[in-house]
Amino acid sequence: MGGKQDGDEAYGKPAKYDPSFRGPIKNRSCTDIVCCILFLLFILGYIVVGIVAWVYGDPRQVLYPRNSTGAYCGVGANKDKPYLLYFNIFSCVLATNIITVAENGLQCPTPQPVIQSLQQELCPSFLLPSAPALGRCLPLLNSTPPELPGISSNTSISQGISGLLDSLNARDISVKIFEDFAQSWYWILVALGVALVLSLLFILLLRLVAGPLVLVLILGVLGVLAYGIYHCWMEYRVLRDKGASITQQGITTNLSAYRNVQETWLVALIVLAVLEGILLLMLIFLRQRIRIAIALLKEASKAVGHMMSTMFYPLVTFVLLLICIVYWAMTALYLATSGQPQYVLWAPNASLPSCEKVQMNTSCNPMAQPVNSSCPGLMCIFQSYSSTGLVQRSLFNLQIYGVLGLFWTLNWVLALGQCVLAGAFASFYWALDKRRDIPTFPLISAFIRTLRYHTGSLAFGALILTLVQIARVVLEYIDNKLRGAQNPVARCIMCCFKCCLWCLEKFIKFLNRNAYIMIAIYGKNFCVSAKNAFMLLMRNIVRVVVLDKVTDLLLFFGKLLVVGGVGVLSFFFFTGRIQGLGTNFESPSLNYYWLPIMVSILGAYVIANGFFSVFGMCVDTLFLCFLEDLERNDGSLDRPYHMPTALLKILGKKNEVLPGDKKRKK
Repeated sequence: MGGKQDGDEAYGKPAKYDPSFRGPIKNRSCTDIVCCILFLLFILGYIVVGIVAWVYGDPRQVLYPRNSTGAYCGVGANKDKPYLLYFNIFSCVLATNIITVAENGLQCPTPQPVIQSLQQELCPSFLLPSAPALGRCLPLLNSTPPELPGISSNTSISQGISGLLDSLNARDISVKIFEDFAQSWYWILVALGVALVLSLLFILLLRLVAGPLVLVLILGVLGVLAYGIYHCWMEYRVLRDKGASITQQGITTNLSAYRNVQETWLVALIVLAVLEGILLLMLIFLRQRIRIAIALLKEASKAVGHMMSTMFYPLVTFVLLLICIVYWAMTALYLATSGQPQYVLWAPNASLPSCEKVQMNTSCNPMAQPVNSSCPGLMCIFQSYSSTGLVQRSLFNLQIYGVLGLFWTLNWVLALGQCVLAGAFASFYWALDKRRDIPTFPLISAFIRTLRYHTGSLAFGALILTLVQIARVVLEYIDNKLRGAQNPVARCIMCCFKCCLWCLEKFIKFLNRNAYIMIAIYGKNFCVSAKNAFMLLMRNIVRVVVLDKVTDLLLFFGKLLVVGGVGVLSFFFFTGRIQGLGTNFESPSLNYYWLPIMVSILGAYVIANGFFSVFGMCVDTLFLCFLEDLERNDGSLDRPYHMPTALLKILGKKNEVLPGDKKRKK
């Protein structure tokens, strides 16, 4: 008795009966108003950053190529001249101080406009068969590089030229990929439709096959572990008879060498045996809780079938996420191109005595080509974008603001989806009469209620998660920059920090998810909801673990079934192995048959993940409601249980009924 009281004090007292509670609270007030105001002000500032980027940015600097005079190709006066021609594309290989493609686009120190003569190197000295790619005339696949003075076939420069041509051949591959998409897009959509139907059928059929399916999956895991134990034992026995021991081999950094020592297989055998024993003990002592988990899965399948609109809510989340990502990408692009282009003098042979009088890397005007006959190849090339001006000086801070806005808005959209779905599914659980007590449009009602009252609470939880994610990004950046200079101790410390932040992020996601469920039901602020959810789960920690693992196992199998099924069907269809279905079902002729297969598999995973995320949210919501139901009610006429009959039977409980009345719970 004392232990029970101590547990109640440690994790809070059980929820008390509230006669006015009939499901998600309708008469509620706004929560976390301060955070709501802060979030709205931040969004307003985010919009201002976008406007500033729009006013000062010029994405044409990235989207369109420039010639040597700085004029855009395909824009304005050059509208009829959309392609940039490099007079000597091998200057891209010969030059050593060129702006990289990743930083400022493809810029090569080779003049484009024909102004003077070939002797002054202002006209192309050779031509290669080419085709447009990204607004630039690039050599075709079968182009042969010309003989350039001073370059032999054995030099590294010649190898660089060959490498350049090889990289330009990617254009030919991209054309083939585009052709494959044009030929197979219809069948890819068919494969995605199959994935959608399979996902929906799997969830709806769980009410019939959840129990046998969970049993088969558990037995399958036991079988896999048993085979692993057998295999490890056989390997261990063979190596033991040979006398292969780690004491003979010694410690080595070659990990593959440990496969040939008996100790490795002995350790693996012990680990698998322990896991097998734990799983068997769980089946024996936690079978009641496993039955509860299965009953909740069946009830979740019924809830989803009753509110089919919830299955398509991920489309709303996807659209909102896409808007957030596109807005951030456009803002970042405009900010990155907010400066004016700067040009400097450059020559391929700047070390020649005839070029010593020329001050290289000094600013110049690309509209007026430098005239210096003594320095061959002297030209005015693009260097970078200017960093002067208020916007340019604040560019780094504005980009950081944009990244913070990206993470915060993305997490807020995900939180909105979780809270809306939780509100809809909670209305299903707490309805004694499913046909009468559930709102007509539960999803829309939950959506409006969440936006109206709990924008601040969602922003609060999203901000906490955002700060942790930003810290992880900063840590990854520091680790990447210092990777070459770190010693083993520093790497170990960095790895520990990264692991701690990863665990913290997972915990916050778990806490936020359950806090949003409590917000959707009771309408309290984020901190109170997070505390109540955490305490409720800790009072039922064993049930939490069992339900979580059973659900994870089931959803993993569902994803495997959908993705694997679509992948197998796509493989047999696009490789032409399915015959006899008529001319309308013949596989298209493709350059790369693996391309539509991979797209179909990826799309199937996205669809399955979206459907099963809704189902997972339903399970979590019904589980919290079930725990609250156990603590609030006792099955009497005044305090009836809201759980389904299957759960009542498993728990050995029942609702009292008046003489002659029908059952109060279907």
